[in-house]
Amino acid sequence: MAFDGCFVTGTDTGVGKTLVSAALLHTLARRHRRVVGMKPVAAGLVAQGREWVSEDVLALRAASTVAVPVALDNPVALPDALAPHLAAARAGRAVTVAELFAAHAALRDLADVVVVEGAGGWRVPLNDSETLADLAVALARPVVLVVGLRLGCLNHALLSAEAIRADGLQLAGWVANAIDPGMACREENMDTLRHWLPAPLLGVVPWHPQTPDARQIVLDLPDTWR
Repeated sequence: MAFDGCFVTGTDTGVGKTLVSAALLHTLARRHRRVVGMKPVAAGLVAQGREWVSEDVLALRAASTVAVPVALDNPVALPDALAPHLAAARAGRAVTVAELFAAHAALRDLADVVVVEGAGGWRVPLNDSETLADLAVALARPVVLVVGLRLGCLNHALLSAEAIRADGLQLAGWVANAIDPGMACREENMDTLRHWLPAPLLGVVPWHPQTPDARQIVLDLPDTWR
């Protein structure tokens, strides 16, 4: 099957999945005409005029080359910044893999490449019986793992990679994001990840006091994605 998108996950929440997803969109747009980002579930909204929207979704839309209906690039928008199943319970609505999968299927008719950004880490619950990993499995797209470089990232990264592979998906690569400016032995930790992770390093996001410009992040994507 020709490359038509990927699923972006992270070692935890707050490790830069949105930034890396936007960087992927900018990079892929150099080779593909219609690229779009998708945030299946966004929990935590901010006011924009008369609407409440997710900052993550706004960043993905800014990096996309086509505009799509809101119901497709962010089918579930939940007010509270909580785990999806908890935010959904507070909002009094159910979230299922089936509805998220259907939105992705519709997006594929509008774009050549869809970059799907997960929420939190790999196995974050959506409801009492499904997780975001179940959505990734249903989509059957290669996975990009964002590793937040801080104390504890080795265990989180290796366990995430193990779970991705155990679920039968391809870990296409990983991106290192220096989120802790005071991390000890950062380069040594990255060397350890290069040795242990069963996928190539696609890029490194240096630490910056403000959010970097996603257009300036250099990613070395697999040849089959070009």
